[in-house]
Amino acid sequence: MPTMWLSDTQKIGVAFCSGGGLFLMGGVMMFFDRAMLAMGNILFIIGLTLIIGTTKTLAFFARRQKWKGTAAFSLGILLILMRWAFFGFVIELYGILVLFGDFFAQIAGFAGGIPVVGPYIAKALAVLGAGARTESNV
Repeated sequence: MPTMWLSDTQKIGVAFCSGGGLFLMGGVMMFFDRAMLAMGNILFIIGLTLIIGTTKTLAFFARRQKWKGTAAFSLGILLILMRWAFFGFVIELYGILVLFGDFFAQIAGFAGGIPVVGPYIAKALAVLGAGARTESNV
């Protein structure tokens, strides 16, 4: 197996982010289970911090053009913790689209190489990325 370009800490961060995504999907499938959504958020934030580092994570969320996304993401997490899971998740999803919409094109390029479902994933992410780019430019 070829050596990956990620450090050990970044590999652990990818595992945390993946677990966070799975918990978020599980929370949605369990009709917006508050505990699973909260655990998914915690794992995702820890994983992101491990992948890019504490300073870069704080700088990313504090950028002036990302304030709207950061506020929506934080408000969504707060609403989930205050037992308004559905509304919190919707607001948090908007924040994720604003914050990470620029990365959807890169993810689509990687996902397009997956044999059977790759082209469909790439098309969906391209549409999401285009929508997030137009919203963030307003």
